[in-house]
Amino acid sequence: MNLTLPQQLRAPLFRDDEPVIQGRPQTGASDPGGRIPRFGDTDFWDFNSVLRRPANVAPSTWRIRFAGPLTDPYWNLLTREVLMIAANPTHRAVINHGLSLGSTGVAVATMQNFVSYLRRLANWAAENGLPPCPDQWTSDVLRRRIKYMRDSTTTGPATTASHVTLLRQMTAMAPALSLPWPSDDPWPGKTARQVADYPMSSELVLKPVPPHIWFPLIRAAWTYIHTFAPDILRASHRYEKLKAAASTRILGRHEEVRTWLADPANKVPVRFENGRPTGSIPQPNYHYLALLLGFDRKSGNALFHGHSKRASERCRMAMEAVAEGRFCPDSIIDDLVHVTRPDGSTGPWHPGIDAYSLYHLRIALRNAAFVLVVGLSMMRDSEVQEITRDSVVEHYSSPAIASTLHKGRPGQPRKHWWITEPVAEAIAVAELLTESDRIFAAMPRRGTQKVHGVRLLRSFIDGVNQGRAWSGLDEIPDGYVRPHMFRRTMAMLTDQFAGSEIALGIQLKHIATRALANAATRGYAAGDASWAEHLKDAIEVARFRKIKDLFSLHKEGQVIGFGPGADRLTTAFDQIISTAKARGGDARVEEDLLRKTRVTIRFGALNNCLYDDTNPSGAVCLEHAVVPPGHTGPLHDRCRPDRCGNSMIGIEHIPIHDSHRRTQLKLLQTPGLPACRKQLITRELERVEAILDKAGEART
Repeated sequence: MNLTLPQQLRAPLFRDDEPVIQGRPQTGASDPGGRIPRFGDTDFWDFNSVLRRPANVAPSTWRIRFAGPLTDPYWNLLTREVLMIAANPTHRAVINHGLSLGSTGVAVATMQNFVSYLRRLANWAAENGLPPCPDQWTSDVLRRRIKYMRDSTTTGPATTASHVTLLRQMTAMAPALSLPWPSDDPWPGKTARQVADYPMSSELVLKPVPPHIWFPLIRAAWTYIHTFAPDILRASHRYEKLKAAASTRILGRHEEVRTWLADPANKVPVRFENGRPTGSIPQPNYHYLALLLGFDRKSGNALFHGHSKRASERCRMAMEAVAEGRFCPDSIIDDLVHVTRPDGSTGPWHPGIDAYSLYHLRIALRNAAFVLVVGLSMMRDSEVQEITRDSVVEHYSSPAIASTLHKGRPGQPRKHWWITEPVAEAIAVAELLTESDRIFAAMPRRGTQKVHGVRLLRSFIDGVNQGRAWSGLDEIPDGYVRPHMFRRTMAMLTDQFAGSEIALGIQLKHIATRALANAATRGYAAGDASWAEHLKDAIEVARFRKIKDLFSLHKEGQVIGFGPGADRLTTAFDQIISTAKARGGDARVEEDLLRKTRVTIRFGALNNCLYDDTNPSGAVCLEHAVVPPGHTGPLHDRCRPDRCGNSMIGIEHIPIHDSHRRTQLKLLQTPGLPACRKQLITRELERVEAILDKAGEART
């Protein structure tokens, strides 16, 4: 219940019983009694089970507590009023006071930030001897607060800008607040970024995963999913089968157990470590032995650890069997996949999967699936954690993941992300591990409803490095790795393949902003210094693959292109074929010769350029041209495919030029065309016809 404070100017805009969240879809009540947060709640506002909480957000984040200095009646009421107005900007009382704060209320996470900012503001005021309540504050106090944050070495400019935004919003709300607050804008004519010395930059701050971490991490995740998963799932299936068949009673089965232990063919499972029994005298794993005999954990404890004479006898018989050499590893399954280890030896990838290690291996397998999905799908961490069972669907005839898009979408629509087979396999494995509807939920016994993406990555990396002696996986170097960095990395790698900008914009969900891709897409796709050598190698591999395809077409007697550039490439291919034949070689020899032959070719959208840096003569683009300082190679904007001796018109280019020719012919038929415009179109038509004539001559 709200109290009337001495400083109050008027009654609050909202009644005590008004819901905090209005005009938004709600999922139910936060407790069985139907309690949803009300404006009059002065201790906390709990939005769990009231508003849909993203899968990667902890329940504590969805609960706003008015603690610390916000328990003071003045700060408590002020904070609740600010949050209520920000959450309901279209409330009739807010609009009637002339406030225009947009049409969408702030999210719970933003309200949580507002509470943190105001708590820090109140603490700062108390530490600096300011009046405890803002009824005596002026705009100068707010300017001092931001100056203090700018000068602080522990507060970044982005955080400072967020504080400026809140304080400026509160000055705008001042006429509607029931308590005094400075109503003058402390920074008129300035943006929050300008006040915080946080200039806008076109360069994306987000860095990709470094290549020395990326490659071993992705390889390790794929090895777990594709190679180790069958063993882990097989062990899990057998363990669950043993538990399901276990009995809860041991009465009347003493002789049965004695007979089993006395049989020379039966072996007692003992604890192994690093492939060897632990201790000088191997100790039986009584829990697993009880399972093999058909007893659950509770009955198994009574079977061997009870205080009866029979329990002591069974324990003695188990120890005697071990002393006779009748023991085996306490591994749930045998015949694990063999791998090559760092020391060159080969053997099973794990020392032995017992009940304890099985639990942690299931977690590692789930983590590996998370790494592959977040690493190769370009999905955000929140979107990955929203993936539910049966989310792999066909979208425009290609496999895709259907998940919920949170960022910037209040309606939280279902979207699709196209995926590759490894990602689909990772999701299929993850579905087999979880007991929840979400495939990346916490494992049983963890006691939480969410997984933390950063901790999950850290756990997987540590687990891989600790088990390298057995698994044979490469070491994953230590470094800063976060889920959102994978999205940036894949965007950069995808952009290196020609014509991928549109697909990249669609996958990143930036396509709606611009027809091709917006600045954010280009920022994500921008190269990074740490990847320079790897990207260069990737481009060379892609270029050689296309040269190899042209060589195969030439061997089959098909036309690879037209023009002088095509003639030069054909001559080079003929020399390779004749040299390989003279050596009595096969296709492998031809490929080696193709790699060694210096074929300089640049694949383009309108033609292919065979410009040779060692012999630039004949390049029309360089005739009478001013070459920029430091530039090497051809000038693509001055390319003349119709008369350059380096030009090669490929089969794939003919439809483009033919379409261009028809367009020019249609333009010439435009009534009232100016003479200069007609002359320009005619010249362009002559150029494209010269290109098509070369193709026609070659065909005849």
